[in-house]
Amino acid sequence: MPVQYLPTTELRLVELVDRLAHDHPPIQLDSVDFTVRRPREFEARFGHVLDYMARVELEVDRNVLELTTMLPDPPDIDRHFYADVWQPQEIQHGLILDRLQVELGREPATADLESVGAKLRILGMLAHLAPFQDVCRMLYYLTGMATERSAVLAYNLLHRGTLEMRELAVATTVIGQIKRQEPGHYAFYQLSARGLWTQLAAWQRWLVRFMRRVSFAPVGVNNIRQKADFGAVMATLGIADSSDDFANQISRVERELLWARDRGLSVPDYVARAFREAVEAARDRTHLPHLGR
Repeated sequence: MPVQYLPTTELRLVELVDRLAHDHPPIQLDSVDFTVRRPREFEARFGHVLDYMARVELEVDRNVLELTTMLPDPPDIDRHFYADVWQPQEIQHGLILDRLQVELGREPATADLESVGAKLRILGMLAHLAPFQDVCRMLYYLTGMATERSAVLAYNLLHRGTLEMRELAVATTVIGQIKRQEPGHYAFYQLSARGLWTQLAAWQRWLVRFMRRVSFAPVGVNNIRQKADFGAVMATLGIADSSDDFANQISRVERELLWARDRGLSVPDYVARAFREAVEAARDRTHLPHLGR
């Protein structure tokens, strides 16, 4: 069987997930006010950000399919979290953001909801061996931490920008509601990662470090076009010129767990490189002069 959480960690996770389910039910569409005072200006500034975030949130169904492929026998609390709490919340985030961009006159987001890559299918076959599934679980938690920390920072910046434009309905009932749900997801992944890392054998830790280094990508990036899209989002939210600081904020726990032995390492090099490459990819697009060199 896969490594189980220590009793204290498991109890804390159960309490956390129960609290998330109780305090943060999926946001209902009838609680949202899509009124935009200056739709043309708002779309010009934030339309592509809404599209990117909507796509990422809507792809949660594919993410669950990937999880069931990669983790054939996860702990009950993991399955409860991603199937009963995380997935219903994230789907509503995607539907709301997509509805908002359609209200602004944009096309709906194009989400990939079906494909599971060959690499993940191979991992799924290997994960039937319990020690290897623990490696996959650790990668899942690390990816979850980076994804949710990125979301927390991005929604905070988007909320600030929306308030600056005096689009109070969107700021309060759309972005404000969504951003309140993301920190709980991050807390789940962080607590899970800390609990599992202490129980992994030396060879499992080595394999996690190796696989994380070769597989890391910013949230929602699966190809060069999406990498440029992500860089454009960073530019609009004002973090393209401080990508290393952004990388540091999303990878602090990862650095602490995986790379504590490497003193002086402020940001894992693969994380910093991925964000720099996203900015460079966006800069290469001729219609983004604000990323000029």
